[in-house]
Amino acid sequence: MAQLEVDLVAADGKIWSGPARQVSAPAADGDIGILAGHTPILSVLRAGQVRVVPADGGAPLQWHVDGGFLSVDSDQVTVVVDAVTEGSRSTTAH
Repeated sequence: MAQLEVDLVAADGKIWSGPARQVSAPAADGDIGILAGHTPILSVLRAGQVRVVPADGGAPLQWHVDGGFLSVDSDQVTVVVDAVTEGSRSTTAH
């Protein structure tokens, strides 16, 4: 199964990095979902939840971010955020 390589970084360093099946984020004009094979994109993020479904099938990860941007190119997803106010594993199935 194809997967994404994800880097989530803030001004003070890397928050999370690893392989994922899916990434969703709060784009400026609505939530965006990224799967392997997504077309290249650069999007501004608004405040909201960034969610990552790990490639190993583990529980989804989520962080509340205060804005930033998301870049996708060749199954590499880079999320650069202004600030992360919390991080957790989701307890709900997605």
